[in-house]
Amino acid sequence: MRTAVISGGNGGLGRAMAARLEAGGWHCVLMDVDTGGLEDTETRTPVAVDLTDGQALARAADRIIAARPSIDMVIYNAGVSQICPFSVADAASHRRVFEINYFAAVELARAFLHPIRASQGTHLAISSVAGFAPLYGRTAYAASKHAMQGFFGSLRSEEAAFGVRCLIAAPSFVATNLGNAGCGEDGIQRPGSATDGVDYMSAEAAAETILRGVERGQEFIPVGRVARLAALISRASPGLYQRLMRRRIAADISKPQR
Repeated sequence: MRTAVISGGNGGLGRAMAARLEAGGWHCVLMDVDTGGLEDTETRTPVAVDLTDGQALARAADRIIAARPSIDMVIYNAGVSQICPFSVADAASHRRVFEINYFAAVELARAFLHPIRASQGTHLAISSVAGFAPLYGRTAYAASKHAMQGFFGSLRSEEAAFGVRCLIAAPSFVATNLGNAGCGEDGIQRPGSATDGVDYMSAEAAAETILRGVERGQEFIPVGRVARLAALISRASPGLYQRLMRRRIAADISKPQR
């Protein structure tokens, strides 16, 4: 039985990807800071861990590697959003977004680098439209996702010699936490909770698109109509993309403070 490790496994998209993989004969290890509601079954192992704690992450990874016959795919799905203008976001919150969205993914990749090489498996990074194009009111979030794509795109060239794939999926707006943002004063909130989104997808639809792309070996997987259009327009006419994005997104965010 092949094994997939999914960070942010207790979120809506993490659960949806796990359900689809398990239906296809995979065992899924769901890593999350809170694993409440996840059952330990024949096809599923919940692992509670704070991914921003490097030592705890390394210990959890060692236990997973020891328990499973192989690690065939790691899905870097854990993340947070931050919606607020740069003028009011402090440095600590900016670093916090990077710790969760970028550095935790890098350390997870480090922990599973050799097991993935051994299985000639797959690193699957869950990025965002904000990973390849600007997004109003999300400077830290967009920067962290750009960094994530830069890391995994570069890792792809290094790991190809070992038969390893590095794939990147970029969803647009996935409705996993609408009405459940858990937003703090620093604007950091749960993924999938944005109220200014366009053409929302369900977690199940996003998971289907992502994993179908994995099966096809797509190196870049735009997820949803908005993501596909954004990828085309941002490459063909960055200025036009900026105008369209600001017109739609900025109108739904409260006026920035000075």
